[in-house]
This record gives sequence, structure tokens and C-alpha cells, in this order.
Amino acid sequence: MSTPSPQFHSRIWLEEATPDDPFTAERCYCGGYDVYGEIIKHASYIEYLFLLFHGERPDQASHRALEILALALANPGPRSPAVHAAMSAGVGGSPAAAALMAALATGAGAAGGSREIFRCMEAWQAHPQTLSPWLTARKDSNEHEHPARREVWPDTGYCPGFVPDSHHCPLPVRQTLALLSTCLPGQRLAWLQAHRGLVEEEVGSPLGMTGVAAAALLDLGFSPSQGEMLTLLLGLPGAAAHALEQQEQGIRRFPFFGINLLADPEAPPRKQTTS
Repeated sequence: MSTPSPQFHSRIWLEEATPDDPFTAERCYCGGYDVYGEIIKHASYIEYLFLLFHGERPDQASHRALEILALALANPGPRSPAVHAAMSAGVGGSPAAAALMAALATGAGAAGGSREIFRCMEAWQAHPQTLSPWLTARKDSNEHEHPARREVWPDTGYCPGFVPDSHHCPLPVRQTLALLSTCLPGQRLAWLQAHRGLVEEEVGSPLGMTGVAAAALLDLGFSPSQGEMLTLLLGLPGAAAHALEQQEQGIRRFPFFGINLLADPEAPPRKQTTS
């Protein structure tokens, strides 16, 4: 009596089982392409990534734009809370999976993380290429979310896609935006490149990499949910590399960033105590 082949339904993936084992795949297809017979011979990783999310190959412009975005997000550096969390796991001797999970958990938030990109993409969709409604949607987007989502992702108090408590747009952000806008002209990236100064003046904060990534992901045809997931994925290489490096270097060479606890002018004065 033959064992029935397990059934599953996916618009992304199709498998043909081996003749003697229904639980082992003989051929795998993604978007109609033979993964091990065609894709690994002819496609790049970025093309395969696009195919997995979209079900079709990217055109040349989309391929190049996603490649640029992947490079820009691959390693935000030790100042990134996500990378710093992975480094802490590495220097503490945690397993590899723990370092990556620390990076994912820390990089998933609404303040500089993948959830911020999700909110920014939603606002772009609601108010494309406009200024005032675009900003209003960002500032109150949390009020329109599902109550359960509001509880998990509280309002950050600032405009998603921008960097609070900063005075100018960092050079890496400007360089990434300029390059991406040449790959996908005539869309959100090009609008943001042309109006960045006006938008920053209205918001009161400089544009951040999250704002650039949100515009790029929408121009590439990704939904907010896809963009959030893809952002988490693309940021893992740097977290992994820094975690491994810190594991080698040890605690004595761990980069601790100083914090001035007395810098807040509105903080209440400390009480003097006598012994």
C-alpha cells in the first residue's frame, strides 16, 4: 500500500515528490521556475528574493533598486540598537540563534525599526505625494490601527520615517536616496528626493533611512506587511557579522556608548544628601 503524498497549497512554491519517498522533494518550483535546475544557475540572490515575494522576476531597474536597498540595510552598524543587541548576545556567549533573535526583536519596533517602515508605507499609500495629509497620516496613524495593534505598538510621538532629536539628514541617507531615485524615477523616491528639504522643514526632523526604505519598497511594489518582513530580513547580515566579531574580541573591547543623565534641562534637580 503506497503512502499518500502530503498536500499543501501555495501560490509561491510547488514540489514534486521523489518516486520512493513522498516526504522528499525531487523538484522544486518557485513562480514556475525550477529552483535547482534553473534559478541557481542563472539568477542572483536579489532576483530570487524578489521572485519569492512577488511571484515574478524583477525588471532591470527593480533588480538594481532592490540590490541597492539590500546593501544599504545590510549593516546599520554598532550604533543601531538591533546590531548592538546582537553584539551583546555574542559577547555574552549566547548561541548564534539568540544573537539573531536579539537583533530581530530589537529591530522590530516602531521607533527606528521595521514597524516604523510599515507605518510609513501605510501613510504613503493613503496620501501619495502630498505634504500636509502625508504628515497628518503619519502623526495620527496609530489612532487608526486595530486596538490590539495599538497596545503592542504604542505611538512614538514623532513622524515615522524621520529622525527625532537630530539636526541634519545623514550623508548615508542622502546618498542612498539619490541613487535609488535614479533607478526608479517618477515615483515616490523621486518625489522625496525633490521635496526632502520642504518635508524636513515641515516635520521639524531630518529624513531617516526608514523613510527612504519605505518609499523604495512601495516603488518596488511591496505591501507594508511585505516591507516590514523584508526589512527585518535584510538587516540580519550586519548583526550576524558584528555578533561573531564581538564574540572573538570579548567584553574588554565592547563599544559602550556614554549617556549623559544630566543633559535634560527639564530634569528635576538632584537633592543634596548629608551623611
